[in-house]
Amino acid sequence: MRRGKVVFLDPLEEESGAGFDLRSNVAREGGMSVAIVDPDFERGNAVSAIVCTMRPNGTTPRITRLRDVENPQALRNHGIDVVLIALDGDKEQAQQAIDTICTLGGFSPIVYGERPDGELLIQCMRLGVREFLHYPFEQGVIQEAFRRRASRGHLTPMHRKVIGKSFVFLGAKGGSGVTTVACNFAVELAQESGRSTLLIDLDLPLGDAALCLGVSSSEFSTLDALRDAERLDATYLSKLVSKHESGLYVLGAPGRYVRVPPPGQSVDQLLTAASKSFDYVVVDAGSRLELAETRLFDLVSTIYLVTQVSVSELRNANRLITECLEDYSTKIEVVWNRYTGDVFGIDDKTVEGALTLPAQWKIPNDFAAVRRTQDNAEPLEESGVRRVIKKMALAAAGKQEEKQEKKKAGLFGFLRA
Repeated sequence: MRRGKVVFLDPLEEESGAGFDLRSNVAREGGMSVAIVDPDFERGNAVSAIVCTMRPNGTTPRITRLRDVENPQALRNHGIDVVLIALDGDKEQAQQAIDTICTLGGFSPIVYGERPDGELLIQCMRLGVREFLHYPFEQGVIQEAFRRRASRGHLTPMHRKVIGKSFVFLGAKGGSGVTTVACNFAVELAQESGRSTLLIDLDLPLGDAALCLGVSSSEFSTLDALRDAERLDATYLSKLVSKHESGLYVLGAPGRYVRVPPPGQSVDQLLTAASKSFDYVVVDAGSRLELAETRLFDLVSTIYLVTQVSVSELRNANRLITECLEDYSTKIEVVWNRYTGDVFGIDDKTVEGALTLPAQWKIPNDFAAVRRTQDNAEPLEESGVRRVIKKMALAAAGKQEEKQEKKKAGLFGFLRA
């Protein structure tokens, strides 16, 4: 039966043919569609009443009540956007429902309960659930969860034709500016290409790519992806990432200090899974040279080696090029960061000879512009630094820089030709 905006689906009614076609209901009405899976009838009613008072996108949500998830594909056919699942009751049944929802993909599961089992909560996290609410809800809690869901976005797991291009930024030394360059490169790549782009922070355990872009801290991080690398797929990965306002997806480092296991096959599995879900993948590797023990450099299309023109960094860059990365010389593009021209009277050709590779990119030294972007936790404003990074992103996407038309209409336009 229907009561206002709430749709009650009983499996017995559906089997007897007494149900109705929910798809026609969805087609007639706009707005968000929410399914509430709760074996407790009274509590389910209370949750439905709370959700009915919300207007997450300007319209009252449509609510579907379910006792369990017997036919998960029907949820997709019925146009369900968000699924709220109660954890109290049969633990095995709840876990199976969450596993089914997360595996099917395309939904944003939110779990709640009065006395949720700790082990079940951990399992939910591993399955990809990002929202855990204690019932009864405090004022504004469920509304905030819906807002986070809307800002975060989610991927629809499907077999996609992927460009298969990935890029890694590696510093010759800590403090070379790798994260600033990698983050702004990823933002420009996402915006200029118009394709799905993911930034992965592998500068563990203290990477700050998410902080650099002002992305809200997530419950999950790169470390969660590495720990569960064997089950990484588009669905699971979509639960771990956060979305930047530019359209860039970010898999950030942990928000606290943790011990990081030695890199291994999990790094390869993470990059492989990411490349199957995103058109472009950008990796901030910091100065973690131990990543050479993985297949990271084999899998990426380009290695951007970021260095400053100083004695210590040039020495390290030379070692990386001639020893650590010698098998990948055709992939390396040297980036001179904070470039100021001749240093100590040494010209560029001399420096390039010492490195054994030329500098493809020279990012000018603009302390004020970089400091502003760091202080404001947002991408670079228009500056010489941004212009070079934008050119890097356009080249990576196989696009040419659009030349601005300098001519202006008017009587004296010919003077500007």
